[in-house]
Amino acid sequence: MLYADNAATTRPKPPQVVQAVQRAVQSGANPGRSGYPASMEAARQVYEARRTAADFFGMSDESRVIFTPGCTYSLNLALKGTLQPGDHVVVSSLEHNAVMRPLTALQKSGVSFTRAAVFPGDDDRTVDAFRKSINGRTRLIAAMHASNVWGIRLPIERLCALAHAYGLLFLTDAAQSAGVLPLSMKDGYDMVCVPGHKGLYGPMGIGLLLLSGSALPRALTEGGTGSGSHSLEQPEELPDRYESGTANYSGILGLKAGIDFVNARKPEKIFASEMNWIRQLYQGLKTIPGVRLLTPPPTQAYAVPVLSFVVEGMESEETAARLQQRGIAVRAGLHCAPCAHEAMGTLQTGAVRVAPSVFTPQRGVSQILEEVRRISR
Repeated sequence: MLYADNAATTRPKPPQVVQAVQRAVQSGANPGRSGYPASMEAARQVYEARRTAADFFGMSDESRVIFTPGCTYSLNLALKGTLQPGDHVVVSSLEHNAVMRPLTALQKSGVSFTRAAVFPGDDDRTVDAFRKSINGRTRLIAAMHASNVWGIRLPIERLCALAHAYGLLFLTDAAQSAGVLPLSMKDGYDMVCVPGHKGLYGPMGIGLLLLSGSALPRALTEGGTGSGSHSLEQPEELPDRYESGTANYSGILGLKAGIDFVNARKPEKIFASEMNWIRQLYQGLKTIPGVRLLTPPPTQAYAVPVLSFVVEGMESEETAARLQQRGIAVRAGLHCAPCAHEAMGTLQTGAVRVAPSVFTPQRGVSQILEEVRRISR
């Protein structure tokens, strides 16, 4: 099988990630809960993983690296732990349901939001659209780093500066960028939400919430933390404030191994290789009659290696099913991002998404193009 659905989760995982998860499962000790050697060693390894993540994302204080069950949970924690009734949020027109559904739920308690248009390849117009969406009640700007459907890259550095110029907080969803694009908390981001299982090559079920000094959301859960057990109040110190219950030890160690893998491969080299792959695919698809591309040619300045297309006259799910019959795994439909499809006029048809990883063979480009030509005919 040619696996080209790496925007959903990278597959396969590096051998060292699999080995790290296996070792964690076999050890079985609960980190930070006891004083015997196995538990103490598990706690040390969790700390090392936290330190590795902090270094990777340019953070001097590892206690502000919060382990979560995934990027979606991180976004829920950031949004629901920050916003109050009457607050207003500016989001992009391309946001994933991991942002839009929490905000829609928060509308019931008096939170409102405005969707700012994104203009591919024109950061000035995009930033201006966000600026015009700010009002007197705006508390937060939330913008994905890159679209999970169209691969469109947002100018989050400028959007963060815009937020701070107006005294607002800035949150970014790094689901399609972490491990591929440069992303450092030194650039002033208040909250960054990260999945472990995509560009960081870790296992599923582990994520990160990265916090700056200005952002401390309310905790969504309370419980045992292994610290301050004499008190019935949730500890205020980080990371315990947000990490109640037994840690996902195997996921954390797998994530550390994934970050080590990305560091060894060099994120900039991963990005350049995957972008070269996706540019070749784009150029080939452009020559096939009946194939519709919704975005400009992907460039390193304005895109990540994610590409979606439509075969005219055919539902996207049917296109994907025909590709699957020929051994090509892609994702079709709305990709949990109806706003992104609404922005591009594909809400009714959906689109077929292709995303490579470091393990995707170069021959995959010609293989996909050959099958799409056959389908379009």
